[in-house]
Amino acid sequence: MAKSKSKIQFIDLPNRGDARGFSFTVPTEALKFLRTVADVHFASIKPGAVRGNHFHKKGRMAIVVLPGAKWSFHWDEREGAEPQHRVFDGSGAVLVLVAVGSSHAVRNDGRDGDLLWMTTIASEKYAATDRVARKVV
Repeated sequence: MAKSKSKIQFIDLPNRGDARGFSFTVPTEALKFLRTVADVHFASIKPGAVRGNHFHKKGRMAIVVLPGAKWSFHWDEREGAEPQHRVFDGSGAVLVLVAVGSSHAVRNDGRDGDLLWMTTIASEKYAATDRVARKVV
């Protein structure tokens, strides 16, 4: 994984599955980025729905979005920065590394009935006081 000045990094995860189905592994570089794992969260997103629109004051995050629905990732680098976005076709798993202070959101852009599944691995235990609303989508 190359060093990046961006507070957001996207990594396509190789499918190591077989005839039974998909299989993905979080790379060692992502765990080094987190430094420690204090919380793991699993969530689904219905079509048209958004999860996120906030940033964390302390915690780093690795978000794994699994294959399925079309989706988009929305973010900013800091308060006052222009929001950015990237669109994904849902054909593979994607790992998104999110640095402290970057607002982020995942939107399911799929059709009716297309659930999107994601897992968030965080360096800090969940605390509502660490999460600050800042809309990017």
